[in-house]
Amino acid sequence: MKSAVIIFPGSNCDRDMDVALKKYGFKNHMVWHDEKSLPKCDLVVLPGGFSYGDYLRCGSIAGKSKIIKSVIDFANSGGLVLGVCNGFQILTETGLLPGVLQQNKYLNFICKNIHVKVNDKKNKYFQNIKKDILELHIAHNEGNYFCSDEELKVIEENNQIALTYCSSEGFINNDINPNGAIKNIAGIFNKEKNVLGMMPHPERMIDKYLSGEDGSIFFENLINNSK
Repeated sequence: MKSAVIIFPGSNCDRDMDVALKKYGFKNHMVWHDEKSLPKCDLVVLPGGFSYGDYLRCGSIAGKSKIIKSVIDFANSGGLVLGVCNGFQILTETGLLPGVLQQNKYLNFICKNIHVKVNDKKNKYFQNIKKDILELHIAHNEGNYFCSDEELKVIEENNQIALTYCSSEGFINNDINPNGAIKNIAGIFNKEKNVLGMMPHPERMIDKYLSGEDGSIFFENLINNSK
């Protein structure tokens, strides 16, 4: 299986993602944002970081990069597109995902391990995944997901809420919510569920010596479902 990681000025998780994808069997290509076309691939990843220094609005400038048209065309043709952290922010800016990522509720940068509940497994990202609750890592200042009441109704009706922040036992409440995201949302799909945006970083949790291995479950499952 082939993947492509898009690099923007200010990306800082692109190499981590490259290592994770290759570890679990993807033949990965690194693609500079100024390219106009994607290499032949099965998965496109928009990694975490601070593209363009988060100027104007997180992901807003990156969402106008030359490569984005090809990413949108790839997604609209059914290709898998994964956006992590800043990548999630970019996906909302392009319109591939609804809503917006606002500044965290308490106006602070958050960097810690959290737990998320997998809400829908009828997709290539989570089908046959071994666990319902994953321990992953977050590191963001703007992870507070918000959308209009109308958008939320559609998202819930289509089961587009991919991940929700929860306790290690799976309980979901405001006390568990790290950033104020509406409905504790940590990740969402598009309607077709080939595009996934998520604030947690699975690529940071692929080694027991690097704080955890639940990210391994995510990537192993993803490549198995992509074959």
